[in-house]
Amino acid sequence: MITRRKFVSLTCVGGLASVLPGMPRAAWAQQANHAKTRMLVGFTAGGAIDVIARMLVDGMKDHFPSFIVDNRPGAGGRVALGALKASPADGTTMILTPASNFAVFPHVYKTLGYDAFHDFAPVTTVCSFPFLVTVGPMVPADVRTLTDFVSWCRANPKLATYGTAAAGSMLHFTGVALAKAGGFAFVHLPYGGPNGIQDLTGGRIAATIYPIGTALPHVQSGVIRALATTGPERSSLLPDVPTVREAGYPMLEAIEWFGIFVPAITPAETVNRLNSAIRSVVGTDAFKAKLAKLSVDPAGVTPGEFAQLIKSDFERWGPIVQASGFSPED
Repeated sequence: MITRRKFVSLTCVGGLASVLPGMPRAAWAQQANHAKTRMLVGFTAGGAIDVIARMLVDGMKDHFPSFIVDNRPGAGGRVALGALKASPADGTTMILTPASNFAVFPHVYKTLGYDAFHDFAPVTTVCSFPFLVTVGPMVPADVRTLTDFVSWCRANPKLATYGTAAAGSMLHFTGVALAKAGGFAFVHLPYGGPNGIQDLTGGRIAATIYPIGTALPHVQSGVIRALATTGPERSSLLPDVPTVREAGYPMLEAIEWFGIFVPAITPAETVNRLNSAIRSVVGTDAFKAKLAKLSVDPAGVTPGEFAQLIKSDFERWGPIVQASGFSPED
């Protein structure tokens, strides 16, 4: 059973490159059968992106029955993006990938292997979710707010540690932004996955910043305490937990999205048809219910809106990465 703790994966849709205006659903399916379509996933099978990708594939079967999920794990999703860059721009290959690949990685890596703004065409977002700032038993029980925690970190600099899934990620730099805003040193510990929660519950680190679904079961059990969510609004999953803006730290607002891209020169008509088909699935009650079980919200925008979102996220995270002193990696 896939639980809320699992975090990253991807999906797949049918080829629409030569679908004509007004073509009925049966004709779409017949067209898709002529060529196998694949959705690249830059992470191993079983993570949240992979699970969501396969959910989307299932939802698209009536329209495009001949496609596969193609897992290409490695380098935080960069291997799969390199494969997409080299693929035919005909709508038969696409990718579902996290925001960090476009908003953060260009500021982190000297050599990405792709140009985030010229090698791909954005199609649509599929889902989004905020992060959750949590503390564990290392932090005294009277620390109940983000302001309390910042004060505690200032008074206990040797204990001010936080865990995330990966260095160079949006999670990592959310902690960097908190330390800068609060005026304290915050030691980052990258775990390469959700294992930081184990060290948090065991009292080996002070805090974690993870997707809300990863930390939620432990908050609900009372083992760890949630201080704030990073979304613009309170989460329905934790309605009593304030947002970072309500806590006095609006600069920490951060939303991770999973979005679909195709190669850059894919015809606009193909991009628009993919956008419509995918959003029609994401908007169904059944798909929304499946996302809710993963503590993820449905999201769907036009290609133009998606391009603007990428640009704004890229511009927002650049100064944070640069101010952190984080050295770009090869």
